Amino acid sequence: MFGARCLLRALRSCSSVPCPRHKPSTKLSVRDALGAQNVNGERVKVQGWIRSVRSQKEVLFLHVNDGSSLESLQVVADSSFDSRELAFGSSVEVQGQLVKSPSKGQNVELKAEKIEVVGNCDVKAFPLKYKERHPLEYLRQYPHLRCRTNVLGSILRVRSEATAAVHSFFKDSGFVHIHTPVITSNDCEGAGELFQVEPSSKIKVPDENFFNVPAFLTVSGQLHLEVMSGAFTQVFTFGPTFRAENSQTRRHLAEFYMVEAEISFLESLQDLMQVMEGLFKTATRAVLASCQEDVELCHKFIAPGQKDRLEHMLKHNFLVISYTEAVEILKQASENFTFTPEVAAVDLLVPGVGELFGGSLREERYHFLEQRLARLGLQEAYQWYLDLRRFGSVPHGGFGMGFERYLQCILGIDNIKDVIPFPRFTHSCLL
Repeated sequence: MFGARCLLRALRSCSSVPCPRHKPSTKLSVRDALGAQNVNGERVKVQGWIRSVRSQKEVLFLHVNDGSSLESLQVVADSSFDSRELAFGSSVEVQGQLVKSPSKGQNVELKAEKIEVVGNCDVKAFPLKYKERHPLEYLRQYPHLRCRTNVLGSILRVRSEATAAVHSFFKDSGFVHIHTPVITSNDCEGAGELFQVEPSSKIKVPDENFFNVPAFLTVSGQLHLEVMSGAFTQVFTFGPTFRAENSQTRRHLAEFYMVEAEISFLESLQDLMQVMEGLFKTATRAVLASCQEDVELCHKFIAPGQKDRLEHMLKHNFLVISYTEAVEILKQASENFTFTPEVAAVDLLVPGVGELFGGSLREERYHFLEQRLARLGLQEAYQWYLDLRRFGSVPHGGFGMGFERYLQCILGIDNIKDVIPFPRFTHSCLL
């Protein structure tokens, strides 16, 4: 009896001591793995897609990328891992030890202990081919796959960082972010190139609109920002805008993104231009600091010489010239940015891109606006706009920047369809 109790206590004691286990693998992005310092065989897990496969007699080399960086992580494995499933484009999960690489040009490599193929890729049918640099025109045929290439990956990472840089500039400058509506009853541009919004199913009363008034996809958030500038001295918005232009040029899209700002108590066009120039230079420097390799890839393979032009733009003040002078400079592909003020308005023109910014001081004279709206028969519809001038109006102004054109400018991309994930234009709405 005593022996049985001792045995029971001994078993309980043993069961309370944990059995030795391997330390679980830490999940890392490729970017974090490549940036790891003082590695000493830490067990990690990396997930991504195979960019290249190289097999030798006793060693297998894979390059795995997960979109977090332009550079891929080299995976070194025993030749026993070799398989037809480990092919270009296949998705994998690799576990192993992160060690210092003996090879030049790379800091670390992953010594694989386990490789799992998550999704196979039919290399023969895959439109993207290993080691082939596909033209951007070819890639536009495959909007669902082109993001897997180095060049589109770089462009989209730059786009992401530029978005963050724009928000950071406005936040640091004291602006309030306003979510302006996508559906609106206003034609801000007055050009009539609008997409009308209607329900897909028939409404019960065919003679009535869903919103009781005609509604459209927005072409600009300016009017809504003007409303907000009556309560906040500095506001901005950043979102999609739409224009039903029957155009397939390299500079036009039916859906694009606009950065727009409105500033109250603004009396000088020069003050407005300073904000515009500050936004461009601050955001661009932030992008160059965080996406150096991605920007360099575009400058090297797509737009040689753009690096020098961009550095010149960042070092010098923008020129203020007449419209006629600007046209001549654009014809000569000048490396300078040019402001073209017309009365109380200004455009920022960029060689190869065209108009990048457009801004103006807003009309604040109540009776002038009232008379003009009356002549156009719009006084009732825009009474709210007149109210802004009746109740505590202040001098104000604002601007808009085409975000895709901004990306074209800093990267040297010729066609605007290549700097947006899913381009929409006349006769094309893929996906």
